Formats: sequence, structure tokens, C-alpha cells
Amino acid sequence: MGRGSGCLWTEGCGKTAWLLQSVELLRELGFEVVYVNPVNRLALAEVGISDLREEFFRLIKEAITQNELARIAWIAYNVVYDLIKATRGGKVAIIVDDAFQILGGVRESALYVKALLNLIEYPPETYERIVTVAATSEGASLREIGRHRWADLLAMWNMSREGGFRQLYEQIPGVKPNFDEVWRLTGGNPKLLGRLYEINWSVDDVINRFVRGKELISFIQSLNKDDRELLMKALEDPDVLMSREGIPLMNKLIELNLIIDIPQWRYDYLWVDVPPPEKDLELGIGKYVAWQTPLHREAVRKALKGLTQ
Repeated sequence: MGRGSGCLWTEGCGKTAWLLQSVELLRELGFEVVYVNPVNRLALAEVGISDLREEFFRLIKEAITQNELARIAWIAYNVVYDLIKATRGGKVAIIVDDAFQILGGVRESALYVKALLNLIEYPPETYERIVTVAATSEGASLREIGRHRWADLLAMWNMSREGGFRQLYEQIPGVKPNFDEVWRLTGGNPKLLGRLYEINWSVDDVINRFVRGKELISFIQSLNKDDRELLMKALEDPDVLMSREGIPLMNKLIELNLIIDIPQWRYDYLWVDVPPPEKDLELGIGKYVAWQTPLHREAVRKALKGLTQ
């Protein structure tokens, strides 16, 4: 029997596209595959048993209609549980994308990952191979899950400069900033690249949306003087947050999905695709802590500047 499990992060790094490609790859390898993304209200079922497939989509439609998005993750689990019983010795995969935000807190998220592991360790029937993947860009749940030895965590970073990111940039039509400038703005984040293109490369627009969407003005106003000073230092080197006085502030920034604490080890086997550089302060990447993207950092810089002037 074989197995696999894990969690990924970095907001907008391309994980959803990677997971959808994984659905196709697993199907070609003979797996029965169930994929759900509750946030995007997306569900796929490459399942040969028509009754299970029809029941799956009926329940998904019902959950969406009733706006009970948290149910979608558990519907996928239940269908895969029944699928394992029905296939008896087959190959089954469940891929759950961005469910932690709607599952009701970090404990519920950890419980869900444990339930996926139980599919592998205590299956309702024998199987040839099971793959379970739960992916998220939500940092707080990842830290809770990472405390448990039963979770196998892998990190996913943004695209490499001369690899996929340059190829993606070259495919964008029309007049655009030069590649070096786009790289400095996005750090290789494909979602942010797409957003810049959609709003005609207005950097100020993206920054202002981050400031409003993450309520940075009120967040910074809630900080004491010492934390504000520490936050200003973190704009230049995020590793200052990995300290006794900085960790409480770091945790708040992780909850806002502004930064991530990243493994100091850059071994390839600990990462999906290419790991981040050892340290790149121009892009806001430290050895232990990194800004989600350079524009996330600039949104914080703008909010701080507006309150200190």
C-alpha cells in the first residue's frame, strides 16, 4: 500500500493550478480522484462509479445553495470513504484546496487533516494506493497542523525567475513594464502578476486594495509604539520578527497573511517545486521569515507612513 499527504502555502503562488493539473495526472495514472475548493465553490470527480459521482455533485450543489461551504470538504471526505469501500484494492486520491479558511478555526482544520490520515491508516477496505492532499495559503492553520507529527508538511513557493515566471510574463499581451520591474513587484507570484495585468499595471491600485482588504490602518493603530518600530524594521529585514519580542507581532502578521515563517532549510525535498532563495531582502525574503510578496510589504509600508506623518 502507498500513501501521501501534505499541506502547501504562499498566497497566490499557483497552488490551485498545480492541484488541478495533479487531478489530470492522477487520473491518467489510474486513480479515482475527488477535488474540492470550497472557497471557489469548485468540485471535480473523476470517479468511475456513477452513483457515487451523482451523489457527490448533488450534495455539493445542496451545500453551495445553502451557503454551507464547510460541508463541501466533509462531503469530499465521505464520498472518498465510500469510494474506498466500493473499489476494494483500487487507487484513490482526494485533493482539498483552500478549505481551512471556512472549516471553523485551526482546530477544525487540524481535525480534518487527521481525518484524511485516518483514511490511509484505518481505511474501510484494503486499497492499492491512496493520495491525500490538503492545500492552503492560510498560515495560522498550518502552524497548528505542523505541531502534530501525523501531518507531512511541504511548502510551495512562488515561481522561479527564469523558469515558469518569465514564461508566464512573456505570454501576457500588450504593453507592459519590463521583466525586472515586474519581478521586483511580485517576487514571482503568478496571481499578483495577473492582478497587475487586469488593472493595467497600476501598482498603487494593488497596494490600496491590500491596505483596505486587510484593514491595515486599524491593525497598525492597534499596535503599541515598540511593535510599530519593530514593524518598520521588518520592512527592511523580516527576520527581526524571529525573536522573543518579535514573535507576538509575527503571529499577528501571519494571521493577516502578510508574512510567512518559512523553513530555514532550502533542501529541494522539503518544497514543492523550487524553494525560495536563502535570503533576498530586495524581495522581502529572510532566512526564517518572508513577506508574502514585495507588494504586501509595500502595503504595510504605506499604511505605516500614513499614520506617522
